[in-house]
Amino acid sequence: QVQLEESGGGLVQPGEHLILSCAASGNIFSISVMGWYRQAPGKQRELVASISSGGGTINYGDSVKGRFTIWRDNDKNTVWLAMNSLRLEDTAVYYCNVGGITFIGGGDFPREYWGQGTQVTVSS
Repeated sequence: QVQLEESGGGLVQPGEHLILSCAASGNIFSISVMGWYRQAPGKQRELVASISSGGGTINYGDSVKGRFTIWRDNDKNTVWLAMNSLRLEDTAVYYCNVGGITFIGGGDFPREYWGQGTQVTVSS
């Protein structure tokens, strides 16, 4: 199946930046969509950003537009999220999500996976 390895979370001050990465591994032929979601305490999980396989379709949550940038490398099955001008309200657990996966040799496997989450804390 698929394993997701996330990294890059941490504690920063308002206005600083972080870069998250998520690498997918397994018997992967292609990944249609890669993205990031976040969940703050007491709130629902929300979309941060997503990107299609060719990069032609990118979506950002309204609260991060203009501050966050998503990109991917299909050869490495890796997606990154650059978070600039971080705010207190960006504090959350960030989850990598990959979907629309096809597998080498086929097989009846789940086509969507979530990472374990990485904590981002913005605090003064």
